[in-house]
Amino acid sequence: MARYFGTDGVRATINTGPMTAENIVRLALAAGRFFMADKKSSSRQRPLVVIGKDTRLSGYMVEAALQAGFASIGMDTRLLGPLPTPAVAHLTRTLRADLGVMISASHNPHHDNGIKLFGPDGYKLPDTIEDQIASIMNDHIVLAAPKELGRARRMLDGLGRYVEQVKIAAPRHMRFSGLKVVIDCANGAAYRAAPDVLFEMGADVIPLAVNPDGLNINQNCGAVHPMTMAEAVVAHQADVGLAFDGDADRLIMADEKGQLINGDQCLAVIADMMQHDGSLKGQTVVGTLMTNHGLGRFLADKNIDLIRTQVGDRYILDAMRQHDFNLGGEPSGHILMTDYATSGDGLMTGLVMLSALIMAGKPASEALQKFKETPQILVNLKTDSRQAITDTLENKAVKDAIIAAEQALGASGRVVVRASGTEPLLRIMVEAEDAKDMQEWADTLEQVMKARLDAAAD
Repeated sequence: MARYFGTDGVRATINTGPMTAENIVRLALAAGRFFMADKKSSSRQRPLVVIGKDTRLSGYMVEAALQAGFASIGMDTRLLGPLPTPAVAHLTRTLRADLGVMISASHNPHHDNGIKLFGPDGYKLPDTIEDQIASIMNDHIVLAAPKELGRARRMLDGLGRYVEQVKIAAPRHMRFSGLKVVIDCANGAAYRAAPDVLFEMGADVIPLAVNPDGLNINQNCGAVHPMTMAEAVVAHQADVGLAFDGDADRLIMADEKGQLINGDQCLAVIADMMQHDGSLKGQTVVGTLMTNHGLGRFLADKNIDLIRTQVGDRYILDAMRQHDFNLGGEPSGHILMTDYATSGDGLMTGLVMLSALIMAGKPASEALQKFKETPQILVNLKTDSRQAITDTLENKAVKDAIIAAEQALGASGRVVVRASGTEPLLRIMVEAEDAKDMQEWADTLEQVMKARLDAAAD
C-alpha cells in the first residue's frame, strides 16, 4: 500500500483516494483500534476522541464518516464544530481524550480536505504511529459488540475554552487599545475566534473573510493570498494586519506600509523577545531548509543558534522536543512556541507579535521587520503524478543541474528541491545574494525539471 499519510496527516481532493467516505470510516476504525489497544490511556469505560473541523462544505461528510467509524469501534466522540487546529490539540489534552482529530486541508482550496491526528498529549502523531495505523487499515478490524458502540455529543463551549487559552501568550496586563488591526480569517476556522480575541483585548478590529459558505475558504484571502490583507491595511490606515490560513495554525502579517511579514521575521521578533527576558531555551531557534539565510545572520549576531530540519512543522517540533528547545517555525508562518501550545497557532503568534509592537512603541515597519532577507525565489511545478515527481528527483540530469547550481552560487547561495508533502507539487527554492544569478538558476532548474516531469508523466 502506498503511504497513506503525508507530512501533515491525510490530504486529498474530496471523494478521491484516501478522502472517500469508505476510506475515512476505515481510517477511524484503524485509529480507534490502535488507541483502544492501550487501555491505560483512559480510565473511562470507553475511550474518547474529539473532532474539530474548518469551514469546508465537505467537513460535514468527513465528520459523519469519522464519527461512524469511531462509534463502530467503541469510542465516544465529542464534536467541536469549526475551530482552529491548535484548539483541537489543546482540547484533546485538557479533556483527557485518547485521540484528537482535525478535519482540514489547511491552505488548500475547498475541494480538498484532510485529517490530522493528535495523541493524548496534544501533539501530532509521529510517522511510526501513522504507519502502524495505515497497516491496521489493511487488516481485518474487529468491530464493537452492539452494546459497546460509542456515543457522540456536540461540545458547545470549545470556542470559549480556546479563546481563554490563547490569551496566555500575551503578557497578563497587555491591552491593544488604540491599535487598528486588519484580520483576514481566510473564511476558515478562525472566523469567530480571532475577531473575538482581539476585540476583547481592546483592538480596533477590521475583519476580512469572516463569512464562510463552505466553498470560499482560502479563496483570494488568508495567509496564501496575503496581499488582500496588506492592501486593506493601507486602505484603512491600520497599524498592522494579520492573515491566517484555513485552519489558523499559521500567520502572515503586514506592516502599516503593506509590506509583508513572514514566519522568518516573526521568529526574529519572538527570539529577540525571548532572549531578552531569558526564556529562550538553549539559545537556539529551530527552522527548516527553507528558512532564509538573513534570519540565520540576524540570530548569529544575537549569539542565537539556528538549526534546520526537513520542511514541515512536525519535524521542527520533533527537534524541539528532542533537544528541549521552545521556539521554532517556518517562513510560511507556522510558529511553534511549546511553552504555550503543542502545535502551531496563528492567533497565538499574532498576540505575541502585537504585544511586541505595543512594547516597542514604534511602527510595525520598524518593530517587526528585524532583518534584510536574502533574495529567494520559489517555483512550484504541478503534476497529476506523484510517481513522476519521484522519478524526476532521481533523474541524473536533474541531479547534475542541482549540483551545477549549488557550485555556481557557492557559499552565499542555496538550492532546495523537494516534493510537497501536502500537494502534488515539485518545489524549487533558489536563494542567492545576487538576484540576477538567483533568477537565472531558478529558470534553468525549472526548465530541466519541467521537461523531466512531462516525460515521466507520459
